[in-house]
Parts: sequence; structure tokens; C-alpha cells
Amino acid sequence: MIKKVRVRFAPSPTGYLHVGGARSALFNFLFARHHGGTFILRIEDTDRSRFVEDALTEIYQSLRWLGLQWDEGPEVGGNHGPYIQSERLDIYKQFAQQLLDSGNAYRCFCTPERLSELRAEQEKTKQTAGYDRRCRDLSSEENQRLLDAGTPYVIRLKIPSGRTISFNDSIRGKIEYRSDVLDDLVLIKSDGFPTYHMANVVDDHLMEITHVLRGDEWIASTPRHVLLYEAFGWNPPEFAHLPVILAPDGGKLSKRKGAASVMDYKRAGYLPEALFNFLSFLGWAPGDDREKMSLKELIEAFSLDHVSPKASVLDEKKLEWMNGLYMAEKDSSLLAEELIPAWVEKGFISSGTRSDDPYLLKVIDLLKGRSKKVTELAENALYFFKDPQVYEEKAARKSFTSDSAAVLEKIKDALSAMDDFEHDKIETVYKDISEKTGLPSGKLIHPTRLAVSGVSFGPGLFELMSALGKETVLRRIGKAIEIIMNSKGQVEADNG
Repeated sequence: MIKKVRVRFAPSPTGYLHVGGARSALFNFLFARHHGGTFILRIEDTDRSRFVEDALTEIYQSLRWLGLQWDEGPEVGGNHGPYIQSERLDIYKQFAQQLLDSGNAYRCFCTPERLSELRAEQEKTKQTAGYDRRCRDLSSEENQRLLDAGTPYVIRLKIPSGRTISFNDSIRGKIEYRSDVLDDLVLIKSDGFPTYHMANVVDDHLMEITHVLRGDEWIASTPRHVLLYEAFGWNPPEFAHLPVILAPDGGKLSKRKGAASVMDYKRAGYLPEALFNFLSFLGWAPGDDREKMSLKELIEAFSLDHVSPKASVLDEKKLEWMNGLYMAEKDSSLLAEELIPAWVEKGFISSGTRSDDPYLLKVIDLLKGRSKKVTELAENALYFFKDPQVYEEKAARKSFTSDSAAVLEKIKDALSAMDDFEHDKIETVYKDISEKTGLPSGKLIHPTRLAVSGVSFGPGLFELMSALGKETVLRRIGKAIEIIMNSKGQVEADNG
């Protein structure tokens, strides 16, 4: 590419950053990094009626958490600012006046009431909805009279008649529209704020955007943008409209159907690198059988040639699977930083516990390969910090029998005699007991696991016992023996 690539992600602060928006940002980021270009963040906040005060902060947090740090934009700066559209109103007014002066735009004084009546009539008579261009050919005298009277107005683009507007989409190929199906687009609203279309085109030109990668819902707006570029005498950027993301049931993605915010995924226990990898594959593939890829590999492989125009489905089961892979390989001290607040809140540890605490690192090492999410690991770690108060019911019926009390006594006696409580030495003790008693290893392992953890599943038993320590293991086994004996006596009393 001759020009240095410059792309932008331009969200509106009307709510949280959902996965569809995050995927658009991510594709722009990968495209910029692949070509050694610039990734710009621009905030399109001209729709003041839908502006949400906290949304801007969440957008910044979401992008940074995902690793999508912008090269130019708010809080970073750059040579093409301001990067927040509400701070660029004078620029849009200047260019709107340029279009008025060139005859490519006109003032429309129609009231909202008249436009509403027009739409109702068009619906009633089954006409194509759109502005009827009533003010398009007002005389200069009539224009001036209305201006002098202080009549509110909008500025509209003059859409030419009888034209075929075509543009090349890097993903979908050539796309054509007839100009006769387009109504005269509002560029500046009566409150002086630009519409999305006006601000978008002016900013993309002034910020020297070379490629526009955005959702396919903007395809229908692109011919209007092409005409606006033409009216200014500017060359448009390259367009690439990304495929829609569908809910698991095939319907439109909505908050009720999985379109959670990026921060919702963080709160649910997903890792940013896993969500990044997962979103990369919503509509794109590297062309081989790879699914888990590092950031470096994604940047090297990313190409619009491999972006499909077909809709992709948000498969959260796959995201969980992928997150599990990243959990297993993530440095335990980094996971500790995320887990400590949750464990402090649960009362497992004190607030001063450090992320390099040896016991915490042992716990995480044992559980991270068996956990699909950070939240799952946080929950499953209970028995590492507190003695079991209840035992898994089905497992207890099977493993806490009258025979198992005697077995646990033998185990307790053998463990009490140990000086070195490392997992391999514990395993040797169990093998010896199995050989001497003729009991299969399961008859020893299952009641022990239940006694020390309260559940029938988890990491390797001997590694678990070593991590818990000799004193804790003996205490918990002793308590389990007591419970078994008490319940046995209760059964005998009931039978008697």
C-alpha cells in the first residue's frame, strides 16, 4: 500500500461497548498493526439525546482491558484532534457552509410536524418514505426571509437524480445503489450539531483515514457518504463492511441474547487475551486449522482477504473452551492479582495478601488447568481456605460407609508418621496401604478426597494434600471419621 494505513474506531457513547463494537475495534487494530499503520479512536457523540455520561469511561476501560490501545485519540492526543466530535462543531459548520456555497446543499425549514405528517401520508399511500425536497428549490429571497425571521432549519445534501452510485467493498466486492432511492440527507441538525453522516465523512477526510472497517449495518449509508465525498471533491477511503454477529439461536444479537458488554465478560471471569482471540475469529480465519493464536500471530496473519461476508455466531461454549486454554497457561501470579479481591471479599484471605504468596500460587497452580474462568477458579478454591462444612451428598453415600471409617483411620495413622509431606511421599504411603490391605486405590483415594475437600472432584489428590499441609489434612480426616461414626450410630439406633 502506497499510503500509510490509518484506520479508526468511532464508537458513540450511548451505552457500554458490546462485543459487536469490540470486534470492529479489534479488526481495525489488527489491520493497522499488520500494515504498520495507525489505529485511531474517535468519539462520535453528536447524538446528544442518547448520550450516556458514564459510557465514555467504560469505552476507554473496555478497549484498554482488551489490549486495544489507540495510537491517536482522547487521552493520547495526536496531530488530527480534537478526537471528540462535540469539540469539532465549528469545523462541521465551516464545511457545511462550503457545501451551501457550492450549491451541493440547501437549508430546509420544514417543521418536525410537517415531516411527521409527510411520513404518515407516505405510509398510508404506500409510497417510499423520504423527504419530498420541498425546500430544495426555494428562492434566495424566500431563504433570506425565513432566516431573518429566525426560522429553525437543517442543512440537507442535494442527492442527484438518475445516478448509479457504486463503490468497492474490500469484503463484498462492487456494490451499487440507485440515487433515486435516497432522500436528501440531513447534514446539520437544527441544534447546530452534525448528523453522523456529515461528521463521519469530514472527520475521516481530515484525519486522513485510508480504510473504513465497520459493521455491515452501514452499507446502506455508504452511497450517501460517497456522494458527500464527491460534493467536497475528496477521494473516499477504502470500505470494508464486517459481517454481522448472530446470537447462538441464529437471531439478532441483543443484550438478552448474549450481547454482553466487554466489562461484563471481565466480571464473568474471562481473560482479555482469550476474548481477543475469540473475537478475532468472528468473521475471520487465518486460512489454516489454527484457532488459538497469540497476538503476534494474529497480527501477522490478519488480512481482509480472509474476512467472510457471511454472518458469524457467538458461541459462548467455544469462548469458555478457549478461555480454559488461556487459564491453564497464564502465569499464576498474574491470576492471583485478579483472584485476590474475590478471595478477600469471600473472607478466604486478608486484604494485605500479596500476589506472590507461595500458598496462593500453589492453589492457583493446582486449579487453573481445571477452571474455564477466573470466577470458577475463585469459587472452586473454597476447600483450600476453609474446612468442609458439608460433603457432596451422592459421593458421601458411596464413600462415607461404615467400612471407610476404618480405612480412613489406617490412612490417618500412616500420614501422622510422615515427616516429609510432599506429594510423591504421600503417594508411596497410599501404595503401601493398598498392598498391605488388598484394597484397590479407589477405596483409599475417594474417601480421603471427600474428607479433605468435601467434593468428589478436583486436582490430583496427593498434590492437594501436600498443598493443604499435614496438620490440615489430619484434622479434616479426623472430622470425617467422627461424622461417619456418628451417622453409623444414628443408623443403628434407628434400626434398633
